[in-house]
Parts: sequence; structure tokens; C-alpha cells
Amino acid sequence: MPKPLVLILCTGNSCRSHMAEAILRQAAGDLVEVQSAGSNPTGQVHPMAIQVMQEIGIDISAHRSKHMNEFLDRRPVHTVITVCDNAAESCPLFPGQMARHHWPFPDPAHAPGSEQERLTAFRNVRDQIQALFHAYAAGLNDQPNIKNQPSYSVEPR
Repeated sequence: MPKPLVLILCTGNSCRSHMAEAILRQAAGDLVEVQSAGSNPTGQVHPMAIQVMQEIGIDISAHRSKHMNEFLDRRPVHTVITVCDNAAESCPLFPGQMARHHWPFPDPAHAPGSEQERLTAFRNVRDQIQALFHAYAAGLNDQPNIKNQPSYSVEPR
């Protein structure tokens, strides 16, 4: 039986969703398959996202920016997690979707300031994502058989 698919969406699929994808993949281990996509992908993974993830020992340099439509015709998406308000507004219902969470984070790609200030913004968002997705993964680990149970859901604000 395939692992439940968790799809993490943001608008550009260039930083927040990739950081969340990699953090959840590492934290959840073998419980779920994790992918990310965007409603309007930029076509690249932001270099600063790659850099701040390497700082915590996670390599996302091989990730690619994908459109969420790539997942409409795939096997069922168990859970959709939106990490920005724009993606939440444009998110379709995916076949087989059992849960949807909306956990918005500021977009560090639009942070003003010097390179160091922008890196600080990326680190802050990474740390927020890491705290939330580690807690989410811990909840998955507490479910005795995630593959046969629906996920719990948090209502969008």
C-alpha cells in the first residue's frame, strides 16, 4: 500500500514550501510521502532557502519548482498544507483529499535589507516551519496506522 501523500503548497514554490517539504520528510520518516508545489511556480528554488537548509544539515539543492496541477492526476493526495494565503485561496480540492491545513508563513524572498538581513529572514521562517512541522510529524507518529486513518484537520483562518 502506498504511503499517504502530503502536498505542501505556496504560490511560487521557491522557498517556504521546499523548506517545509524537506523538514517534514525528515521528521515524518517513512510514515508519509511529502511533495511541494506552487500555484504560480517561479521555476527555481531560492538560493537562500538552499543555504539556510544546509545550515541545519538538509540539502534541497536538487529540488525543483513544480506546479500544483502536476498532482491533480496523480494518486490521491491525502493531506494538503498551504503555507501562504495566496495558495490557500487558489488551492483546488485534490482527488482523495482527506485533510487540509493552512499554516501561513511570511515570504522571506520578499524580505528587505542587506544580504545578512535577508538571510536572517530566511532563518526565522525556516525555524518557524521547523517547529510547526516537527509538531505535526509528532502527531503523525502518534497515530498507530496513518496509512488507514484519515488525518485530523485544522480549519483555515
